[in-house]
Amino acid sequence: MNIDHRGEILILTGTPGAGKTTTASALAALSGSSKVHLHSDDFWHFIKHGAIKPYLPEAHSQNKVVLDVLANVAATYAKGGYFVIVDGIIGPWFLAAFEAISFPIHYIVLRPRLETAIERCRNRGGDTLSDPEPIAALHQQFSELGTLERHVLATEGDDRDGLVKRVIAALDSNRFRLT
Repeated sequence: MNIDHRGEILILTGTPGAGKTTTASALAALSGSSKVHLHSDDFWHFIKHGAIKPYLPEAHSQNKVVLDVLANVAATYAKGGYFVIVDGIIGPWFLAAFEAISFPIHYIVLRPRLETAIERCRNRGGDTLSDPEPIAALHQQFSELGTLERHVLATEGDDRDGLVKRVIAALDSNRFRLT
C-alpha cells in the first residue's frame, strides 16, 4: 500500500481502545510521502510537574495549551511537506486549535463497541487507562457527534489491516476533511 498526502494532517481519534495508535503506526510505515506520527499522549507526558489527568474537568486550561502546542507542531511538519498523523483523544471540543491551521485536515473518529474498548484497554497493561468508568465516559462523548457524525468509522469486525485500508479509503475520498 502507498499513501501520499504530503502537506496534510490526519487527526485519528476515538475512545481509548479504539485502535488509534495501532492504525496510526501502520499508516506511518507505509510507502509514499514522508510521514510523521504524533502520538498526542506524549504531549501530556511532557508536563513533568503539575499535570492533571486530561479527562478530568479541571484539566481544561492544561488541555487547551497541550492541544495548541500539538496543532502548531502538526502545522510545522505539514508546512515541511510531511503527511502528519495525529493520534489521540481529540474530540470536537479540541478542534479549535486545529481549525486555525491552513492545511487540509482529515478528521476520522474510530468507534468500537464500548465492551471492545474496555477489553483492549485492560489487556494493554502498564501505565495506561484501564478504569472502565472514564473509558465509558469518553465513549459516551464520542457516541453523539452531531454534524461530525459523518467522520465516524465503526471498527467492529475489522482486523488491523482491514482498518488501515478503510482509513486510507476514507482519506482518499476527502469525505472526512474538516471544512
